[in-house]
Amino acid sequence: MNMSQGSGISCNKGLFHLKTPKSSYLFRITEQGHPEHIYYGPRVRSEDAEALALKRNCQYGTSVPYAPGDGEYCLDVLPLEWSGEGRGDYRPSPIELRGADGGFTTDFRYVSHRRLPGAARMDCPLPQARGAAQTLEILLRDAQAGAELRLFYSVFPQADVITRRAELKNVSKGEIEFSRLMSFSLDICADAPLVMATLEGGWIAEAHMKERRLTGGTVVNESRTGFSSNRVNPAFLLREESADEEHGRVWGFNLVYSGGHHGSASQDAHGCTRVMSGINPARFRWQLAPGESFCSPEAVLCFSNEGLGGMSRAMHRFVNRHIVPEYWAGRPRPVLANAWEAFMFDYDEDKLLGMAKKASRLGAELFVLDDGWFGVRDDDRAGLGDYAVNRKKLPGGLEGLSRRVRAMGMDFGLWFEPEAVNPESELFRAHPDWAVGDAGREPVYGRNELLLDLTRPEVRDHIAENVAKILDTVDISYVKWDMNRHMAGRDGAFMHRYILGLYELLERIFGPRPEILVESCASGGNRFDLGMLCHTPQIWASDDTDPIERLDIQKGLSYFYPLSAMGAHVSAAPHSQTLRDTPLETRYNVACFGCLGYELDLRGLTAAQARQVKEQIRFYKAHRETFQFGELWRASPPDGREGFTVVSENGREAVCGHFHRLVSAAPPMESLPAAGLEPEAVYEVSTRPQRMELGGFGRLIGHALPVKLPADGAVMRTVGKMYSLPDSREEYRASGAALLAGIRLKNLFNGAGYNRDVRLPGDFCSNLYLITRVGKTK
Repeated sequence: MNMSQGSGISCNKGLFHLKTPKSSYLFRITEQGHPEHIYYGPRVRSEDAEALALKRNCQYGTSVPYAPGDGEYCLDVLPLEWSGEGRGDYRPSPIELRGADGGFTTDFRYVSHRRLPGAARMDCPLPQARGAAQTLEILLRDAQAGAELRLFYSVFPQADVITRRAELKNVSKGEIEFSRLMSFSLDICADAPLVMATLEGGWIAEAHMKERRLTGGTVVNESRTGFSSNRVNPAFLLREESADEEHGRVWGFNLVYSGGHHGSASQDAHGCTRVMSGINPARFRWQLAPGESFCSPEAVLCFSNEGLGGMSRAMHRFVNRHIVPEYWAGRPRPVLANAWEAFMFDYDEDKLLGMAKKASRLGAELFVLDDGWFGVRDDDRAGLGDYAVNRKKLPGGLEGLSRRVRAMGMDFGLWFEPEAVNPESELFRAHPDWAVGDAGREPVYGRNELLLDLTRPEVRDHIAENVAKILDTVDISYVKWDMNRHMAGRDGAFMHRYILGLYELLERIFGPRPEILVESCASGGNRFDLGMLCHTPQIWASDDTDPIERLDIQKGLSYFYPLSAMGAHVSAAPHSQTLRDTPLETRYNVACFGCLGYELDLRGLTAAQARQVKEQIRFYKAHRETFQFGELWRASPPDGREGFTVVSENGREAVCGHFHRLVSAAPPMESLPAAGLEPEAVYEVSTRPQRMELGGFGRLIGHALPVKLPADGAVMRTVGKMYSLPDSREEYRASGAALLAGIRLKNLFNGAGYNRDVRLPGDFCSNLYLITRVGKTK
């Protein structure tokens, strides 16, 4: 590849140019040895560096010059790749270090650089991106502090992404200590106002996008729970204020890490914004003996000149190709049925097999037994930490249940919560010291449990041996790895060591068993991050399965994570999280934009509902690769509606989801919110057939019948179990240009009567449209 034209890394006389297909990242070494950031944006030439760089031709008032006699060289103004303390830069520093000289001043300066093939591997359990890449290593040194710093930049051209990380080494003869080491620091100088967007929320309300206009000062996005957190996801972005879904400049950032994180954007008086991300420095202290090193987690950077959507699609390619375990990269995820919301802890083998039999008949490919199969686990107060199968519930054991499920034509999956322990358990009675606590204080419990101390090798041994024994004696194709509490009472260094122990444990168990599909769960999305995705190809997005709530949750996650990573299930309504009653078809239509599963007692479906579910699964399987691995395009029509379009990798088909929240009387005319299509192509568009239950019409159904019957009477309830009314079918043939402009849909029900051409109404209604490319315009 011609490096001056293609993607990769070029180095010339202290100038470094990192090139992806659509972006350039330029920095250079100054005359004082500092790495000066020049540019991160649309592709430019290396020769443009001088024109793009900050001009240093005046002094800056009360700012402190770096060296005597050069008042124009001021670190407080210079855009940098890395900075320190005590030499005139008063912006937030990516490092806080007490060096061998006992002081806190750091001044890391350039020593050398190397270009390396691939992604340079870390010598620690931290996960990192893999696959086709080129890496640049910059060596900086502060001799007086007795420390060396290596900055690693990896370019992943297939994904249009750059990763960064830092490695600190003690090169002194004594111990040094640091309390902050970010994975990257980057100074973006943009002429336009910037907006910072983060994913915030909590349990059953994860990943809601929040935006703040940067007007000076520092905006922080951090988790202090010991984990990546459902409160604030590690991912965030900056966009120009004028940028939208498909236009304008956007910078996206994420962290390959599952512990407490810290991200920030600090804007100075000159319009420069310092962006940093890394391990949360709160209560963090780490000692390095002579010769020891510390690796930061890998950070992910992505620039798009094609708005939020362009950034998202690049991040999705990166996760699918370079983050998820190689065995599962591009491999379709099965349609599953999970028994949790059907039974919770109240089940026996007959109940499970009855549901499994129904799931098999409807087309499910995987049956999952959730919590409650071990010890004395009849509620969440006891049993965690033990692995003995409860023979009262499962007289044939897990082996017998698995064999019978597989005889029905499905795979078998099992839930574990290996990181926690209940005080009411055999494990805790034998090893109370294995639980994480705060010395001298009464423990605080979350969901009646404590975390096990994964920093201890004997604890990891116990978990690995017990989980592996079950995996090797029971025919298991899927594992749901759950974790249901925050960490409390420990310092940041312990929390980091816990996460390293977790990664070592996951690799130890599943590295030799790559064919097992692992879905991470942490009370839903409490640990939805790239670190977990390196070990678990998908993550349970939220314990909230209400599809209207999931529209916001899955949309928020979709800015940084692909649909193949999101567990999304159809549950019973009214929903246990909101008491909202939603149509079965909408529950499915939302869950399609993720890894589809069913989490309700399938035995209770009416005949009409069972036919719906069977058709739903058939449609999903037929278009599974488009749903899971297609390119995602978001649209937000007016009136609170949402539109998601996924386009297959070859562009031959797309599926568009059109979702309503609350409908209104006399509804407006609507257009299909399709996106991502080729303007010059010709497409056929058809509605996925779906139906509306008779009960949704209330008393109006009586006007459509020759015999007047009470809408809530026994006859209508019986009929409603067997029959439902078809929604309007729409079929069109149109160019991509017309679809992108917005083809008009048939009218919504407006109170004047029902016929087969009226789109059925109701709050929370939705439709899926299959869009198939059939040719080119002439």
